[in-house]
Amino acid sequence: MATRPPSGRSHANAKPGATRQQIERRERFERARRDALRPAADGPVVMYGWHTVTAALRNPARRVRKLLATENAARRLSEEGIARAPELVRPSAIAERLAPDAVHQGLYLETDALPSPAVEALPAQGVVLVLDQITDPHNVGAILRSAAAFAASAIVTTQRHSADVTGALAKAASGALELVPLVSVQNLARGLAALKQSGFLVVGLDSSGDSDFASLPLRAPLALVLGAEGKGLRQLTKETCDHVARIELPGDIKSLNVSNAAALALYVAHRHLGGL
Repeated sequence: MATRPPSGRSHANAKPGATRQQIERRERFERARRDALRPAADGPVVMYGWHTVTAALRNPARRVRKLLATENAARRLSEEGIARAPELVRPSAIAERLAPDAVHQGLYLETDALPSPAVEALPAQGVVLVLDQITDPHNVGAILRSAAAFAASAIVTTQRHSADVTGALAKAASGALELVPLVSVQNLARGLAALKQSGFLVVGLDSSGDSDFASLPLRAPLALVLGAEGKGLRQLTKETCDHVARIELPGDIKSLNVSNAAALALYVAHRHLGGL
């Protein structure tokens, strides 16, 4: 007699002889795939600076709301083959929209945020970075840039207590926002649990870690978890990780700026995983 699927549901995609756990995992994956692209926030993402704005303009997934450019910047856009018609303004018209220390290089852009994939829908491959309440936009932007340089699959952040993906963060990322998917989760511990269920090895990086990160038996898919400077990883985050490791440093200072730590960890992981 044929076995009825759990919960009385039809499982046309389930393999013959699949266990209940396998079927339920497949269901979770299908739900995540259907819901992978959540609606973008209503507020615009502000970008400025040549590399940041031109990378966004070259991204067909970006929906442009407003583009301001000085005459020189508009001429350069045309020379670079970027077919956008900006509103021509004086440099001061851009500067007054930004912080006093912002270097805009004659370009200002307002755009919709890119859709955020669901954590359950991330491919179980490569390296993912997870940020535990890192709020400094310059650090997060620099981490994004390193993630793009080392071909990280995604960056996972929390919906609250994280840097806004706009302005200074976008400038520091220098175009990496267009290359590395950003995943926002409501609860980080549950997000890490979802990654583990997908097969990720989850390693927290903390100066008080018991193990030397470089000596761990790393494997892909790998999730590297970084905490905010000063606070480090929260206790529940540490408890959810498979390992909590430190980056062994030879000098008297035993901790790094979090963006530097991310770059170094990505390099070590890249070497251990054979360039994956």
